[in-house]
Amino acid sequence: MRFAFIAKNKDMLPINRLCQIMDVSPCGYRAFCSRPLSTSQRKDLVVLAHIREQFALSLGIYISRS
Repeated sequence: MRFAFIAKNKDMLPINRLCQIMDVSPCGYRAFCSRPLSTSQRKDLVVLAHIREQFALSLGIYISRS
């Protein structure tokens, strides 16, 4: 979670400063960035793509059918 926050905000502050704020080491952050996605992360991305596709097909309208 901390590394994802740094990756998302690295354009706002230097990475070293973000690492200091989040109490992680810069080399730990670099290791996080070089790791491949896990199997569960890849599956989550596929599901997210399907959700976005269906949302777009529904013209951006979310309806609960209960």
